[in-house]
Order: sequence, then C-alpha cells, then structure tokens
Amino acid sequence: MPKITFISKSGKKIIAQAQNGDNLLEVAHLASVPIDAPCNGSGTCGKCKMRIIKGELKSEQSRHLSDEEWAEGWRLSCESWIDEDLDVEVPETAEAFRAGIRTADLSNSRTKRAFEKTREKLEEGGFLSTPAVFTKLLQLSPPSLDDTMPDAERVERAISVEYDNLPVRITFHAFKKLALVLRESNFQIRVVLARYPGYLSVLDVFGTTRQMICAGVAIDIGTTTVSSILVNLETGELLAQASAGNSQIVYGADVINRIIESAKPGGRERLKKAVTTETIAPLITELCAVSGVPKSQIYRVSVAGNTTMEHLLMGLYADPIRMEPYIPTFFIKKVFQARNVIPGLAESCQLALAPNVGSYVGGDITAGTFASGLWDDERLTLFIDLGTNGEMVIGNNEYMLCCACSAGPAFEGGDVSCGMRATNGAIEAVTIDAETMEPTMEIIGDENEKPIGLCGSGIIDLVSQLFKTKIISASGKFNREGDRVKYDEYGMGRYILATAEESGNGHEVSLNEVDIDNLIRAKGAIFSAINLLLGQLGMDVSCVERILVAGGIGSGINFDNAISIGMLPDIPRERYLYIGNSSLAGAYSILLSRDAEDKINELSTTMMYSELSSEPGYMDEFISACFLPHTNSSLFPSVQ
Repeated sequence: MPKITFISKSGKKIIAQAQNGDNLLEVAHLASVPIDAPCNGSGTCGKCKMRIIKGELKSEQSRHLSDEEWAEGWRLSCESWIDEDLDVEVPETAEAFRAGIRTADLSNSRTKRAFEKTREKLEEGGFLSTPAVFTKLLQLSPPSLDDTMPDAERVERAISVEYDNLPVRITFHAFKKLALVLRESNFQIRVVLARYPGYLSVLDVFGTTRQMICAGVAIDIGTTTVSSILVNLETGELLAQASAGNSQIVYGADVINRIIESAKPGGRERLKKAVTTETIAPLITELCAVSGVPKSQIYRVSVAGNTTMEHLLMGLYADPIRMEPYIPTFFIKKVFQARNVIPGLAESCQLALAPNVGSYVGGDITAGTFASGLWDDERLTLFIDLGTNGEMVIGNNEYMLCCACSAGPAFEGGDVSCGMRATNGAIEAVTIDAETMEPTMEIIGDENEKPIGLCGSGIIDLVSQLFKTKIISASGKFNREGDRVKYDEYGMGRYILATAEESGNGHEVSLNEVDIDNLIRAKGAIFSAINLLLGQLGMDVSCVERILVAGGIGSGINFDNAISIGMLPDIPRERYLYIGNSSLAGAYSILLSRDAEDKINELSTTMMYSELSSEPGYMDEFISACFLPHTNSSLFPSVQ
C-alpha cells in the first residue's frame, strides 16, 4: 500500500495510506488534509494543486497548469492517480480559509454595542418576558420526620408555586446532583431553568455560594465562515466572540458540491465532523478560554445556517435538497440535546435551530429577517444576505417573498486565486489611478501590514475600479497594458496589486480574468434574482424603499462600487443600509428568548418561497446580468 505524506507550508505532516489507482484528492479528503477544491474534484476550477516532492503520479497536464508549474512538479490532485509512495506539498490557500480562530476585543467593540441594541429591541418588543434559560434562587425547608417529602418533589413544588403552577421536570443531570447539593448548601440552592411550552425543566442545580454564569452560544454557520458569540443568558451581555473558516470547504466551495460529497460512502460523517469537531467545538473551546466560563455552564446553543448547513450539521441525508422537487428533511425542528450534535458539551445543554423556509432559504434568513425588523415595518424592504449563497427577502409587515441564488464564495474571498477571509493582511478597499494604473489599498491590520490577499469587499472594489479605469472591458477582459497588467502564455491577463517582494507572504497578490469571471457570475446571480423577485410582484427597483444588506462581505462594502459592477440596483444610495451579521443577531435572539424563537418559527411559515431554478426566465435574466454592469444599460443610469 503506497504511503502518502502531505506536507504543509508550515512543515506539518499528515500521513495517509492509499491503494494503487486511488485519486490523490480523494485520499487527501479522507485524511482531512485542507485542499482548496471549490468544484470538489470535477476538474473545472484548477484550485486543488499540489507539488510532488518525491515520487511519481499518473497525471496529465491540465489547462490550469502552466509549463513552468508542471516542470516544478505541480499537479491537479483531482486528475492525479497514485502508483507509489509520495511526498507532496500542500499549498496554504485552503489552510488559510479553514484554519485559525479569530477572536475579537470586546472592550470597545462595535459588535458588542450592536448586540446590546439587539437586546434593547427584544426588550422593547416584549420578547424577553419569557427567557429561554434563566436561574432562580430557592430557599427550601429541610426535611424532617414530620416532613418526609422526597428531594425532587420538594424542588418541583417550590418552583411550580413560583411560576403559576406550571409542571416542572428535572433532567437526569440535575437529578444526580440534587441530594448532595441540597445538603451541602443547607437547602438554599440556585436552579437553572429552561422554559418549554407548558412546563419548566431543571437543567442544573448549584449551591448559592458557587460562582456561576448561565451562558449560551449563538452560532452562524456560513458556507465559508462560522461565527460565534458567548452570551450571559440572564443579562444578554456578550462575553466573547470568535470566528473561523468552515472546515467543510475542503469538500467544495458551495452547497451543491458538499451535498454530493455527503452522499458518498462515509460522506455524511465527514461533513458533520468537519463542521462540528473541526470548526464549532474549537470555537466554543476558544470562547470559554477567553471568557473564563467553563463548558459545563453552557446551557443553550442556537444555530442559524442555510438549509444545507443545518442538515450537514445534524449528519442528515441531504441529497433530496438538490433534486427536484427539492425537499429537505425538516423546516422547523424543536430543541435537541446539544452533545448529540456538537462534541464536548454538557448533557444539560440544549440545541435550537433556526427554521428553514425552502431547500435554499434556511435558518440564516429566517433569523436574519427577524433581526432586520422588516416583518414589522410598512416600508417595502429588500433584505439581502450576501454570502456563498445569495439569499433575499422582499416585503413588509403585510407579506414577504423570498428566494436564493448560488452566488458562489467570491463575496467571502473564496473561488478567487488570491482570495481570503477578512483577516489581517486582507485588502478590503482599493482605488486605482486612471492614468498610472497604480493602486491605493486599505489593508486589515496595523499600519505596517503588508497585503497577502483580497477579501470580498476588496474584490468588489477592485473589479469596479478596473472597469471604471477601462483596464477591463464589460466582459471582464483586460484591454490595457502597463507595469501592473501582465499576460500569461495563453493571453490571460491579470492585475498585480503586490509583487512577491511587496506582499506579506512572498507570493504575488493579483486578480486574473478567471477570478473576474467568477465575480461577474456571482454578482449576476444576485442582481438577476433581485430583478426576477421584483418581477413576480409586478414591481421594479424604483418601488423599493429600503435595501438592507447583511452577510459575509463585511461592513467594508462600498455600495457605489457594488452598484457600478451591476451587483445591486441603481437606486438612491441613502436607501442602502449595511446591518452586519443578521443571521448571528437572529441566533442571539433565539438564544435569549423563547418568544423570539416562536416568532421566528411563525415568520418562517408566512414567508412565500420562490424556487428560482424552476423559473423559466431566470437563466435569461442571469445571462443578461453577466456583463459590467449589465446588458441593459438603462438599469444603471448612474454608471458612466
């Protein structure tokens, strides 16, 4: 059996056993090696390159590999088959997306203030009258020969009296501790209670001298990035914040490729492990380390993600989602034991999922719609969540129509040769001098930070600037020459933002025509979906009174630039508002409030879902939108 040694840039080694004739990419997947493979092995993206250090492969040169790369030993792993022992170098691209937890300093955080405002809105709306999890102090009379009531019944009766004689159930976790805690604390205890329809559940029990925080974790599972916060469930205070790349990215950049992977033998287990064990569990560990809150005091976890992400989180068979008539396993599902899904959590911890609406409009949108407030506003509002999937809702307090389109990961830095998440070294804003073609860049990090890649907002800016300065045509092809514009042996152009010497990682930072084409298709998917959704209502963009933008592109989005490339409608800019991570804000609401959870479930049943893939006019709309800014210039009167 051949032995394959995968070596990362940092020197880390992963050793895997293979059979003669095995595909190199599939072996890497089985060994959990981070490989950037947006097309999941179909041979179309050209991203799964590895360099052969020792040994030989059966492989043929692809159009995605230059003669120079081929001579240096680079091969497409999806088109390479194993014959013998190999040492292979794994590029850092996928590692950069997947690895590394990013935490936030909450001492003066805009995020912390944003969640404080969310809690204030919940309070103003009356949603905090029934908190999901809370604590209660009890002073009980000790048993005696004249009062021989059992401990459990004594606690249940005392709680029921306090809460309108609601039935009370004690979990096995609390039941095991009860007798000892009662006697150690002289029958003065603190109980952790969860509210359910028609009854209360005792999740845990402590003596009153024990220091404890009743905590919960809200999670937004994006296709590319997973974001999380640790919260004091009784005060709503943000205790810690962290994000990381979704480790599922090695199985494809979009939900379709991941569904296909999950249907292979062992696929569901691999996809579930990637998001739970490799992504969410380390995030929770980091949140606890930063805040000092032990995992044993996390009593509730709420999750919002698209329909596919929620299915893969649960390890469910997801193939029907992508097959007509596009039927998921569930829309609304009640609370689970969290440890059945996410390893390392206490047995008393609950897991709540935001409800889904359709096969491609999921809990991230229902949670985000609630957080946006459009359901309670008379103004006609378009709410757009820009991530790997472009999902949107149009409506007001009378009706809501929603849909989704496959935008791809370009808005989050994926599917782009030098793309990356919005972390230190990412270029988040760009302007280009029309005469010299020299760029001016804003880079995340300190003032001495050197660029290592482009995040979503930077990619949008760059394509807009290249188009405005006529460096690229309406079809995204380069048509100027200069020090910053280079062409390869096949005539494909690229714009160089930083040479290898100017960058922070020794690699050139540039954008090529394939990257631009990916961005054009992504923005075309967004705009065509907006146009089609409005058309179904007999409206056009002039009818929209507000556009609320959320999602992975970050607060750095320049709306003028997004409009200039034809991604967003050309309406007065004052109608636009970026509202941050609305999915996480909705998950936070579910975490704190049983009433908010019920309201989000209700909203999911009233939202009308449009399946764009079944609409006969969608492809025509999409093709028309795949130019800069659009084939119909009258839709973008402000773009010269």
